[in-house]
Amino acid sequence: MQDDMTNEKKPKKIKIPRIKIAQQKPEVRINNFNEVELGYTEEEALTESSRCLMCKKPRCIDGCPVEIDIKGFIALINEKEYKKALEKIREKNALPGVCGRVCPQEDQCEKVCILGIKDDPVAIGKLERFVADSEKEKQYGITSLESKHEERINTGKEKIKTAVIGSGPAGLTCAGELARLGYAVTIFEALHRAGGVLVYGIPEFRLPKAIVQQEVDFVKSLGVDLKLNMIVGKTYTIDELLDSGYKSIFVGTGAGLPYFMGIPGENFNGVYSANEYLTRVNLMKAYLFPKWDTPVIKGNIVSVVGGGNVALDSARTAKRLGAKKVYIIYRRSEVEMPGRIEEIHHAIEEGIEMVFLTNPVQLLGGKGWVKKVKCIRMELGEPDDSGRRRPVPIKDSEYEIDTDIVVIAIGQGPNPVLMQTSSDIILNKRGNIAADESGKTSKKGVFAGGDIVTGTATVILAMGAGRTAAIAMDDYIKTGKW
Repeated sequence: MQDDMTNEKKPKKIKIPRIKIAQQKPEVRINNFNEVELGYTEEEALTESSRCLMCKKPRCIDGCPVEIDIKGFIALINEKEYKKALEKIREKNALPGVCGRVCPQEDQCEKVCILGIKDDPVAIGKLERFVADSEKEKQYGITSLESKHEERINTGKEKIKTAVIGSGPAGLTCAGELARLGYAVTIFEALHRAGGVLVYGIPEFRLPKAIVQQEVDFVKSLGVDLKLNMIVGKTYTIDELLDSGYKSIFVGTGAGLPYFMGIPGENFNGVYSANEYLTRVNLMKAYLFPKWDTPVIKGNIVSVVGGGNVALDSARTAKRLGAKKVYIIYRRSEVEMPGRIEEIHHAIEEGIEMVFLTNPVQLLGGKGWVKKVKCIRMELGEPDDSGRRRPVPIKDSEYEIDTDIVVIAIGQGPNPVLMQTSSDIILNKRGNIAADESGKTSKKGVFAGGDIVTGTATVILAMGAGRTAAIAMDDYIKTGKW
């Protein structure tokens, strides 16, 4: 009997399918700018968190650019300790409400989840969003704030000034980390509202502005001073900031300079860069014109050129503004499309028409306004430097697409304003700041990270760069070594 008991097999864990998140129906959401995904209820979050295997060596943490203790915060959800779960996330990530919505978890933490080998991975991002949203609903307030102020008093660092240029994901993360380390931090933001690409680039239906403001308020609560309408390069130069007592500076100004295709007709009325189009709608509330003062041309037929998240955001925005037909024109196939899979899925649900293996060669118009997109069909050749198959034009395959508006969403580069007064900061051949893995630039005391260094990337990678730079800045200030 004893041997039978010893050899008895342990009961297998009951297999629970991944909990799907509720969404607005496509026919409803194309008529509003409210969030598409509605978030987990408490019951759904508890069910999903119970799927976690609680691995001894969780690979998901290694897959996170900011190294959140994913296993730890999910365990706290299981215990209904949501405030502690939030504190656990904020040990490494000051922007959980943002990351839970726009971070590409499917290519990072969820991609290496052990459960995902034979089943769907744990919905880590959606659980992070649940924890962040529970703060808003239950008014947890700011966690461990008094102790942070006490740390600054005890270390004497509160008198050491550091500056952060730009309040996007890289800048906010760097500022929050420097504040945790005890420094006096000032963020200089060129626009009238903090958040960078989070407020001007990502639509309300993917990332509500109230969520961004909640994250900004948390960073400010750590003692960070935020100065808006301050264009470094115009209002102040980097040298003037260093001369005024800032011991180290982080540049996180992102990539706000739009790229165009360089084809005939791009100067017609009705042609927008995605930067302008989304900024007008997202930050300046053009979708509420004339209640708000910012106009935007709406149009019945909108053609968006590009295949990334910015192109998808532009196309889905156009649909919500009332366009009858919206095209996404992309020179490669769906397989190579860099946009998030779920965003592509949402766009198709909303009636966005994908035109693959097609590239514009000219914009045609009349009376100063764009009327048609002249395109050429493409085929895929050998892989290029990006690892994707190179699109090659097919001879004599040109055709035209009727359109009222064209939005160019093929990428963007660094805004040159800052660098015009900082010639001693070395740039790479693309015009981005050259920096090492820690964010150190060619100018003593100046660090950089995010899109200003790498070109257009993801929010979470920018945050990782901001956190890495803050640690390097701390080391530089303490040792003086460059």
